[in-house]
Amino acid sequence: MSSPLSLAAVDGLRALTPGAQGTIHFNHAGASLPSLATLEAIQAQLWREATIGPIEAGAVGREHSERARLFAARLLNARPAEIAVTTGNSPGWGAAFAALGPWRPGERILVGRHEWGGNLATMRLAAQGAGAAIEVIPSDSCGTVDPRALEAMLDERVRLIALTWLPANGGLINPAAAIGRVARRHSIPYFIDAAQAVGQLPIDVVEAGCDILTGAGRKALRGPRGMGLLYVRQDFLSRLAPAFVDTRSAPLNASGDPILRNDAGRFESSEASLALHCGLANALREALEIGIDTIRARIDSIARTLRTQLADIPGVTVLDQGIERSGLVAFNVHGLDPLSVQRSLTAQGITIGSNGVGYTPLDMEFRGLKQIARASVSYLTTESEIGKLLEGIRALTR
Repeated sequence: MSSPLSLAAVDGLRALTPGAQGTIHFNHAGASLPSLATLEAIQAQLWREATIGPIEAGAVGREHSERARLFAARLLNARPAEIAVTTGNSPGWGAAFAALGPWRPGERILVGRHEWGGNLATMRLAAQGAGAAIEVIPSDSCGTVDPRALEAMLDERVRLIALTWLPANGGLINPAAAIGRVARRHSIPYFIDAAQAVGQLPIDVVEAGCDILTGAGRKALRGPRGMGLLYVRQDFLSRLAPAFVDTRSAPLNASGDPILRNDAGRFESSEASLALHCGLANALREALEIGIDTIRARIDSIARTLRTQLADIPGVTVLDQGIERSGLVAFNVHGLDPLSVQRSLTAQGITIGSNGVGYTPLDMEFRGLKQIARASVSYLTTESEIGKLLEGIRALTR
């Protein structure tokens, strides 16, 4: 178990984060603030490419890519061969989904109510063209996806169960491992979108029981934008045929035949930004050094404080569901459009997010929400920053 993150340690981490010096940042779920060391890792690789040539600098960059793979495997309790470094959460998720192959009439995809809009778009295009169906797993009274309801829906036509672990539109945390136990009992492929979870929650892919898990570098990990992680369970790999390959994912043998890699690298491209790989490797290293249990404990404490104090402001409604919650805090201010709330706070030097129906359409439509304001915290967030955010919101309600 990691030790608590002291205030002195937080101050030290903030001092090594350029963005923390001039921004009151409450959009860590959109993209967090990278450390100076992460920026320097990216710049060092770019400088090597500029001075000795991009191809010639590739050897060092590939070493950092392998470090990123090793660090990610440690973070997720996976094997390095089960990790692909991708260009983002959606590209990794979409590549894995496409690799399932064509869909047939009558086949069923079961999704949680909180599924990411981009994943839904991908699934709907495939299902509509083939006559397959996408069905929503009921949620329980707390709003989380209900494993018992899922079990009651299953039959031989179900070909995929998909879950977004932490929705983009609020602090709810879905029961990923409980859903995984149902999927494993029935041998149904199980995809987890962990874009918001990676770097914020302790993740054990074995416990989660998933075949695919995707994550983003730019969110809780504080890595560079344009980087993601794709976990592919080794025993599931043979069931996946990538929609396209290149000389990295399927190198040609002596006879000129493409040979698919026998690891998650079959979802990687030879055309990759090694500079961003260097930044991702450093961000992963930093997260592991701090400790994910420590990160989770601090984010949970900060988010609880923020929710409680937001709820005490007249005219503010906190919209988070679930019992266990994340560092995403959704709210609305009565009489004010969430986008105008976001713009007003930006003018005060405070950044928050604002999500519309397209982010989590099934849940937003079910709950009658058109737009939400979202303040998402990091282990870097301080009580002083919370105070300034609350004062800015109070000013809007007067």
